[in-house]
Amino acid sequence: MMRKVIVRAAVFVTGFGFVAGSVLFALAYFTVDVPDANAYVNSQSTIFQYANGEEIGRVGTQNRQIVPLAKIPLKVRQAVLAAEDKSFYSNKAFSVTGILRAAFNNLMGGSLQGGSTITQQYAKTAFLTPSRTIQRKVRELVIAIKLENELSKDQIFESYLNTIYFGRGSYGVMTASQQYFNRTVDQLTISQAAVIASILRSPGLYDPAFAEGNAERLANRFEYVKNNMLEEGWLSKEEAAKMKLPEVAPRATSGQLSGPKGHVIEAVQKELAKLGFSQDQLLVGGLVIKTTLDQQAQQSAVDAVNRFYPANAPDDLRIGLVAIRPGTGEVLALYGGRDYLERQLNDATQSIAQAGSTFKPFAIVAALEKGIPLTSIWNGDSPQTFDDLGKPYEVFNYGNNGWGQVDLMTATKHSINTIFVPLGIEVGPDKVVDVARRAGIPDSVAMMPTPSFVLGTSSPHVIDVANAYATFAAQGVRSKPYLVSQVIGSNKGVLFEATPSTEEVFSKDVMADLTYALKGTITGGTGAAALALGRPAAGKTGTSQSNASAWFSAYTPQIAASVSFFRDNATQSLNGIGGMTSVTGGSFPARIWTQFMKGALKGEPVMSFPAPSNIGGLDPIVMTSGGKQTPKP
Repeated sequence: MMRKVIVRAAVFVTGFGFVAGSVLFALAYFTVDVPDANAYVNSQSTIFQYANGEEIGRVGTQNRQIVPLAKIPLKVRQAVLAAEDKSFYSNKAFSVTGILRAAFNNLMGGSLQGGSTITQQYAKTAFLTPSRTIQRKVRELVIAIKLENELSKDQIFESYLNTIYFGRGSYGVMTASQQYFNRTVDQLTISQAAVIASILRSPGLYDPAFAEGNAERLANRFEYVKNNMLEEGWLSKEEAAKMKLPEVAPRATSGQLSGPKGHVIEAVQKELAKLGFSQDQLLVGGLVIKTTLDQQAQQSAVDAVNRFYPANAPDDLRIGLVAIRPGTGEVLALYGGRDYLERQLNDATQSIAQAGSTFKPFAIVAALEKGIPLTSIWNGDSPQTFDDLGKPYEVFNYGNNGWGQVDLMTATKHSINTIFVPLGIEVGPDKVVDVARRAGIPDSVAMMPTPSFVLGTSSPHVIDVANAYATFAAQGVRSKPYLVSQVIGSNKGVLFEATPSTEEVFSKDVMADLTYALKGTITGGTGAAALALGRPAAGKTGTSQSNASAWFSAYTPQIAASVSFFRDNATQSLNGIGGMTSVTGGSFPARIWTQFMKGALKGEPVMSFPAPSNIGGLDPIVMTSGGKQTPKP
């Protein structure tokens, strides 16, 4: 008897619940409107773009970058479908069986589940709060149904991929690609796409950098996504067999300016401020800022630093990289640090480090302008003592190597200090400083005309040295570096258009001979690591006193770039970093430069430099620097 009463009560409650639910659903259907999707996905934030129009990032809204579906690779889309909703393109707005299964699991005390289709997930993410009330769930279903009545599947999927949360403060597949792999979505491999799709389900459970055990869970989820793609015919067996779990980038602090790109956006904002654009304009003005940055080159800069970042490096190791287009001053790539939100000082444009031997080319230029040829013969013994305004100045070569009588060309290849100091004395330290200023080292960098100046005792910014070498690459035409090429207002009107500022400061003959000398540094000297680039290049290594900084600055006809290693304490040595007894410019900096250039110049034609002019003739001339060179016994 009691059992019959219970059954009847259950039927009544169920029936009543069905009727009440139907009434609630009907009421919601006619009263709930679908909000404007564009109003959510887009905003009046300021958008920063690469030179090609692709988005770098934005300020004034969530860390989100909008990408048209057509520009999201098919394999990325298929990986997300395999992870979240394989039948998305054939199913309805919501899955009845999924909801019932989730409801049963929740009632039985299992883990909370949503049982949601991609359409439901988008409705919940874009338009609703994350609460788990019945009212919210009903609104979610209503919005999902109306979305499918109003939008195509492609439109829904595009909005979903641009709004869903992937963890690490990133909303949308583009910012997720940058957070987890430091690259744009169109540059993801199939394996990387599968990882992002795997993490999407629950970043807190699958981001390997978030918590212990996540790496194992991610590996299992990765296999699940891969197998689903294989079953759906989105992968061949051969492709699936080659897919391995890729290395995920270290977790950067979340936010609009997190990671390396934060330094780029902040540098652009500083330039905009100098152009008269206020912070309020950037936050709510709906501006589009087109930069000079080349997307391929910028990605290559980040990849190169990540690849050759020394293992077990001290926390205060700093790496800066700047690349400039010769003859225009356009900054093509800028790496100012691993995470802007952890350290706001830009190591490419704000930090300083002793330049070391990267300043020696200024002495070569001064010598060539005076008629001293590359064939001039100098004493390369070590150590030697020189006169510094009546005081003895003792100079050593790296490793205290003695080279005997060699020409200036050889001295450049091997960066022989005991030849460059008397060279600077011969032409006049003030002349060497003047060359540095004309090349592009700004007045803000202190430079004293002393015999030691030629050895790089001054401390410039990386962008300063890169610009000086861009002057060499442009055959003597100095340009003012800039990042902002155009500013477009919310009404699509052009508010600012950059014009290159250039000036010819050196003769082409002098530059041809300088480049010929600097090519030797790479083909047979301290910068031999750059031979791996496989195209003509000229440059100079630089290692400062006590190994406190290490540089490699070099150029091809198309790009000039400088890479610098240093520590927060300007006197602290780099020795021991990366397992190396001594970190020189020809080690990590030259490797990063070469890797960067490979990517930045991919697809570009191989170009040659002008032939040397042979200033001063080809006959060797023995130089004694006025008889003031005195080899030490």
